Formats: sequence, structure tokens, C-alpha cells
Amino acid sequence: MVKRFFILTLLVVSGVIAGAAKAPKDIQHLTAMQQKFIDLRFGMFIHFNIPTFADADWPDPDAPVSIFNPAKLDCDQWAKAAKSANMSYGCLTTKHHSGFCIWDTKTTDYNVMNSPLKKDVVKEYTDAFRANKLDVMLYYSILDTHARLRPGFITKKHVDMIKAQLTELLTNYGPVSALIIDGWDAPWSRISYDDVPFEEIYLLIKSLQPNCLVMDLNSAKYPEGALFYTDIKSYEQNAGQKISKEINQLPAMSCLPLQSSWFWKSSFPTDQLKAPETLVNDDIIPLNSAYCNFMLNVAPNRDGLIDKNALQALEQIGKLWKNNGPLDKLQPGILPIISSNIAKFQPVSSSWSEDMWIMDFGNDDSFRTAWQSNKTVKEPWFEVDFEKEKPFNMITIVEPEANIKKYRLQYEANGNWKNLPAESAGGRIKIHRFDQVWGGKVRILIDDFTAPPAISELGVYNERSE
Repeated sequence: MVKRFFILTLLVVSGVIAGAAKAPKDIQHLTAMQQKFIDLRFGMFIHFNIPTFADADWPDPDAPVSIFNPAKLDCDQWAKAAKSANMSYGCLTTKHHSGFCIWDTKTTDYNVMNSPLKKDVVKEYTDAFRANKLDVMLYYSILDTHARLRPGFITKKHVDMIKAQLTELLTNYGPVSALIIDGWDAPWSRISYDDVPFEEIYLLIKSLQPNCLVMDLNSAKYPEGALFYTDIKSYEQNAGQKISKEINQLPAMSCLPLQSSWFWKSSFPTDQLKAPETLVNDDIIPLNSAYCNFMLNVAPNRDGLIDKNALQALEQIGKLWKNNGPLDKLQPGILPIISSNIAKFQPVSSSWSEDMWIMDFGNDDSFRTAWQSNKTVKEPWFEVDFEKEKPFNMITIVEPEANIKKYRLQYEANGNWKNLPAESAGGRIKIHRFDQVWGGKVRILIDDFTAPPAISELGVYNERSE
């Protein structure tokens, strides 16, 4: 299992580490992997699964396996199409939200080996892309409506199935550069990182393949400026997620379909595609300049082939754009937050609030609401009560705007308040890592501010040390 280390001083989200502490080796390793990912610049997202045969991105979760029959499946064609566009990698949907597995899995009968194809598509894909000297990435959905793995119905067997499926994918198909996970802690999936424990899954992935990045499509919820539950900040353009190209400092990925939707539809062979010139000039080039890799989805058809119009578009992109090598160096030392937020929904107290924006908005698991201090309060404070002492080693503070300039963090142990080793810092997002302590309460005492303070979320975590 990959060891995780904790910095005793404040980790400022801008990438500056306060004090004289040096970045531990695992941070350096992660930074190197993140740099390699953004240096790939441009790749092919491949949505190909049972939805391909249903004219719907979300088909009937009990659709029969007999409909999955790509009689002319040719993953080498996909790889050569990617090469024609000067792409560096591919990423295939091994399982989408309706739960159909396109690999030889032992976890469910709802898989490709019971279809008319009877061929492991993940193996066909990984072999073909590696043969064409392209990096291999995989997509996997936590949400699984066929297995009834959905909000309110998740059991230990479901979590065990996820672990078993990921173990197969990361054991049987060679090195995987990144695993893109979907359907987890999204507004539409409503499966939290507590329902399916993120930290357990993350550490399992790293134990199986230490060089595999974990990328969760969670940008709709979590703020820019920090890596919450992901090694790479992800932006799904179709869902309205836009990267701040002028100020982004985090390793990022932005994705968009070449066609009108993610999975193939019967109209695609004659539909108008996104213009190659626009994709190059409005996506690849400006995104790359913002530490962001661009992933263009190309949906193979029901024969298992990429349509002629899509092939032509990819070839045109390759004439307009070349990968000119590594991007600017990332700022080092940015670790992702991977453990559960134990402050979420706990009882809270505060100094006088402004109007309706009472203390409950400061730990409601929403970054779109916030506790706001009344403008007359000179020494604002905000406190979380765990009702019993718990261990923790990290606190995050997210503001709507960066107004808090000086503050102290304290925890209560055995009835006494003690200071935490955290120096004040600017920026909208503040992350403090420290040696583990036990406490029944945590509070922030705000000593200096430029406008009445507000806290979108105060998070408390106990990340595993190994």
C-alpha cells in the first residue's frame, strides 16, 4: 500500500508550502505522474458499451446482453484514428451507469462474455492502443443501476463488487495510466464518498498500480483551487463545467464529445460534428496552456467501428495540431484530499450570523451555501461539535471569497482548548495537515478580515498515514 505523509505546516493551495518542510517522496511521485498526464495533452475518450445499442446514454438497466453485438469490432481502427489526430492516449468505458461490463469479469453475468460477441473488449482495446504506442486509461462507473447500486440501497456486497471489479481491471490488463471514475458524489448519482468509501477505493487502486492516477468526475460540486477526491481536476464541458484558463494552477482534464452526445446514436453518420478548427483553437491550445489535458470523446458505432465522418474530423485535427512536447512545470506539493469529512452535518455553533445564513450552512456539504458572520461582530468564530472525541489530522476552510486574513484553529480535548499548529494564510481555500490529535470539538477564531467572514465548508478529516 502506498504510504501517505502529512505536512506539519500549512499547505497553501497556491502551491506554496509554509515553513521549511520539504515535500515528501510520495508528493514528488504524484507530481511527476500529474505532469506526465498533462504532457500527454490530448487523447480519445471512447464511450462504447451497451448504451451504443440502445440510442440512449442511459438504457434500460435490464436490457438483454444479446443486444451487444459489434460484429466488426476493430480497436486497432480506433487507435489509428487517435494517432491520425496526434492523440497520445485512449480511455474506454469499461462499465457505464447501467452496469454492463465489457471485460471478462467474474463478478456478474451481465458482461460481454455472455453477449453474442463473446470477446473481452477491454483486452482488445488495451492491446491495440499499446501496439500503436498510445497510453491506456480506463473509465469506470460507481453507479450501477443493473446491480441496484444506487442511493439508499448500497450494501457491503456492492462495495465488495466494486473492489473486485477494479482489482480485475488493474490486474489483468497491464499498466493503466489513469482510472476515470464517474457516478460518485455527483448531484445526479447521489452516491456519497461515505456510501462507497473513497479512501478505501483510492488506496486499493494505488496498492494495485502505484502509477495509476485516480480521476473522479466531481468538479460540479467541489471548488476550484484544491484536489478534493481526485488526483486530476476534471471538467465535463457538456455539464457546464468550465476551467478558469487564466488562473488554474492544478493538473486538469477537460472532456467534450466530438458528436452530439457521449454514446453513438443512429443519426451520427450524417450528423454535423464539432469543427476541427474550433476544437483545436478553442479547446486543445488554450486548455493545454492552463495545465489541462483535453479528452475528445469519439463514439464507435454498433459494428464496433468509428464512422467515416468522425475519422475525417480526426484526420483534420491532426493536420491542424501537433503535440510539441511537455507543458510548463506544475507547482509541486499538492496532495488530494481522500478521506471522509467527519465535520459534515455535525452540530455547529457560531458567533452572530448574518440574516438567514446561520452556522448550519458552514458544514452542509454544499459549497454553494455559506455561514456568514454578522457585520457588527468584531471577533467571529465557528465551531463544530463531534459529541465525542475523534482522531483527525487535517482541516480545510473554504470561503466564498478570500476575506479571512488571520485566524487560529483549536480543538477541545478533555475539556481543554488547545491550539493546532496552523499558520494563517490567504487564498479562498486553506488546507492544514498536522500530526493526528483527538478532540471532541474544532473551532476557528477569526482575528482579521477584509469583509465580514463567510465559510462555505469547514472540513475535518482523519487521513490514513499508511
